[in-house]
Amino acid sequence: MSFFWFSFAFLPTLLNFAPHYLFIYMDQKRINEVLLHTVAELSRQDMKEQAMMPAGHAPLPSVYEVAQIVELAKRIIFTDYFNRRQPDELLRRHHIGVDLEQMHELLCRQVARGLQFCEECSEQDVLPSAEEIAIKFIDQLPEVKRLLYTDVEAMFRADPAATNYGEVIYCYPVISTMTHYRLAHALHQMQVPVIPRIITEQAHAHTGIDIHPGATIGEYFAIDHGTGVVIGETAIIGNHVTLYQGVTLGAKSFKYDSEGNMLNIPRHPIIEDRVTIYSNASVLGRITIGHDSVVGGNIWLTHDIPPYSRILQSKAVEGLFQGGLGI
Repeated sequence: MSFFWFSFAFLPTLLNFAPHYLFIYMDQKRINEVLLHTVAELSRQDMKEQAMMPAGHAPLPSVYEVAQIVELAKRIIFTDYFNRRQPDELLRRHHIGVDLEQMHELLCRQVARGLQFCEECSEQDVLPSAEEIAIKFIDQLPEVKRLLYTDVEAMFRADPAATNYGEVIYCYPVISTMTHYRLAHALHQMQVPVIPRIITEQAHAHTGIDIHPGATIGEYFAIDHGTGVVIGETAIIGNHVTLYQGVTLGAKSFKYDSEGNMLNIPRHPIIEDRVTIYSNASVLGRITIGHDSVVGGNIWLTHDIPPYSRILQSKAVEGLFQGGLGI
């Protein structure tokens, strides 16, 4: 017993400091052959892989730098929450100015890399276009900030569990998601490829809320809890709309051209002002949910409903089973 105890007690030491003793029976030549063969195979690009790559050899977008852009935007928009609190306006200006300058640099680089996926863009126009887009985007940040603070207010009013606005900004997944979405939507409207989707998918991975950057969402938007919400590319959402977890605003079907390719046409719902949609409801197709309506939980809806509607499930049917009947 003492021998085995001694052996296992020193196993971590052997793993950390002397791995070559443990693998003494393996053929190093064989290992090298496999490694070199695998590297050679993975380094070779076939025709299909090359066809998926943009022309040229310039660097492609950096997911890390795109995430940095969003973090800088949070520091700028929610200055006192995600940056050092500065009651003095001149100090606030300084810190926001430094962050904006860094954002501009990152935006120019990442938008230029994203524009490589634009088939209509010529190589010589990429950098000037990226600089113009970056300035237009920064010019829209005050409006993005205004919209996000309406979302904070809407979520605070919609949830009695929220004790203060700081709790909503720091903790609620909808605010993180809407920050990503509203930034991505601004870039999407400027027809920037790839970068808007990277931004919204980062929020999707973190919160479980999937909003396409092409969707149009008005002010005072709230999603309570949020996990599993899906909002498609051509959805249009009005003002003062509230969704609950698991809601899908999706497509009912797809249309194709004569060659069998999917057509990118409006295919998602239009949700008018002051609509509430409860958990796990699926609203599908290019239908309109009239203003001031309520859609109950677990509803499957594929037709228009007029304003002031109440769409609810039928009441459950209760019955008694005796002697195992009905099971």
